[in-house]
Amino acid sequence: MWLAFVMASTVIAVSPGPGAVLSVSNGLRHGYLAALRGIAGLETALLLQLGVVALGLGALLATSATAFLVVKLSGAAYLVWLGIVKWRAPAEGFEAEVGAAEGGRVRRRLFRQGLLVNLTNPKAIVFIAALVPQFVVPGRPQLPQFLVIALTMVVVDVAVMSCYALLAARFRPLLRDARAIRLQNRLFGGLFIGAGAMLAASSR
Repeated sequence: MWLAFVMASTVIAVSPGPGAVLSVSNGLRHGYLAALRGIAGLETALLLQLGVVALGLGALLATSATAFLVVKLSGAAYLVWLGIVKWRAPAEGFEAEVGAAEGGRVRRRLFRQGLLVNLTNPKAIVFIAALVPQFVVPGRPQLPQFLVIALTMVVVDVAVMSCYALLAARFRPLLRDARAIRLQNRLFGGLFIGAGAMLAASSR
């Protein structure tokens, strides 16, 4: 049963989505170590979403059209805003962006972006609410089961997002001139805007 859950979690993590786009973008622009901050934000949001499902609030989001719409539009607006910011970002490398005083601020920003990208995606909560209960044995204590489920999902997601970020980081040497960096900014800016539009147009 656990192996089946690992397989399901892997399929979910590998499927392209805003988290994957963010990991690739951060890995390409900032390198893997900095991209880990964004991945940490993604996983923090994932744990919060699992907590929501464990408390039974995921069912409310799945059944309440108003609650789903509010969270969905908030998430779509954030992705579009993130895309616009990325599109308009200056064509400068990571080294210039993280001078002595800026490093901590940039890393906090990457963590916050990861947190909000996952947290404002209601479809993730609805999907978790539909998937997780199938792997919970009713007759056994639920807390240990949810802890195993949470640990499994986080480990799998970190591994997959790290692969995305590491693969993207290998192409960093190609971003040596302003034109290439500007192209990268606009490519990922467009992807975030597209993801936001798709989320806004989606249904449960």
